[in-house]
Parts: sequence; C-alpha cells; structure tokens
Amino acid sequence: MSDGSGWVEIVLLALLAAFIGLRLVSVLGKRTGQERPIGDAFRPSAEITAPARRETVAPPRGKLVLPPGTDRSLLPALEAVADADPGFAPDRFLAGARSAYGMILDGFWSGNVDGLHGLMSDEIHANLAAAIEARGGAALPNRLIGIDSSTIQGADVVTQMVEVTVRFATRVATADGETQSIDLWTFSRLAGSADPAWVLIATDNEDDSDQMPPDHLGDASTAD
Repeated sequence: MSDGSGWVEIVLLALLAAFIGLRLVSVLGKRTGQERPIGDAFRPSAEITAPARRETVAPPRGKLVLPPGTDRSLLPALEAVADADPGFAPDRFLAGARSAYGMILDGFWSGNVDGLHGLMSDEIHANLAAAIEARGGAALPNRLIGIDSSTIQGADVVTQMVEVTVRFATRVATADGETQSIDLWTFSRLAGSADPAWVLIATDNEDDSDQMPPDHLGDASTAD
C-alpha cells in the first residue's frame, strides 16, 4: 500500500514540474543562446559613437585699421605684429605710446625715474639715471607743451618679441624758450603676453645736435 502511494506522489510531482515548466515557457519565451546578457542596456552599442572633438580655432583677425598719417607701406609689417600679438591695435598702441612719452620725459626732467621701471628697459632706465646723476640730480625747467603728431615709423617681430617705432613731433618749453623736437622711440613687448604693457627699448632724435634742447632725453638714451 505504501508502495502504491509512493508512486502516486512521484506522478503528482512530475505533473507539477511539467506544469511549472510550461508556465515558464509561456511567460519568458524560449532562449536561443543569442540573447544580450543582462546589463548590456547600460553599455553603448557599436552603433553609438562619441561626438567628434572640436578643434579650438582662433577667430580670424579683423582688418587692421591704420591710424591717420601712417605710411601704408608699413601695413604688412604691422599685420605681422598683429598676427604674432593678437591684442595689438595700432590706434590703442599709439595712445599708450603718447602717454608713456609724456610720463618718461616728465620723470627725466624732474630728476626722478625710479617709478618708471615698468615703462622702459633696464638699459634705458640706467642711462637716464646716469644722466640725472651727471647733472647733480637737479630738476630741469623743461616742460612738454604738446605733441603735434605721433606716427608709426616701423614695426618688426623679433623671435618672441614685437617692436614698434614711433615718431614724435613735439614742442618743449626750456629755460631758453620754446623749441621743437622730433624723437624716434622704439617700444617692445612679449607677443601674446597677458601683460599689456609696452616698454621703451631705444630712442633717437631726428634733429641736428645744435637744435636739440639742453639735456633732452635723446642725449641720455641709446639708439639702435
């Protein structure tokens, strides 16, 4: 009797297993072996590609505007400066050069150039300081009456430096009266530097020596 009941239990379990198997097939479907493993939905498929990298391209330089009185033959040289130093604009440069011109002359005439280190090279500063010392440190009565004109006379790119020369036509009051002077000053800066300052690196004078005012800056500085 017990043997008969055992067979009944085995048959019932077999039927139950078959029933569960049929239900699983109907709910989950048949696996073919080609199914994507669990978790693949979170990985990019072969068809998805990363966006292309954008190369950083500097915006094209605008047309260079020459200040009034500038010789147009200087345009290629000034464009070369602007290409090397993207922040360069001739009109803004000239405005700064005029300001530096007045400040340096005032400092030299007053006998105090200590605060002008950022406006000139060490060599120019040493030359001015030596000239002031040679006259006993005394101040001069000179005064800049006005700058009649300031025009760019030359431009160049020297390795990593850019250089621009300016011609200043000025009127100066001295102890002997008013006199006129024409100075050639060359300014330089490191191309592309975050520091916008230009420094004076050389000076010259177009006037004859007997027409230059006493202790004019051109007498105390260097020229190329």
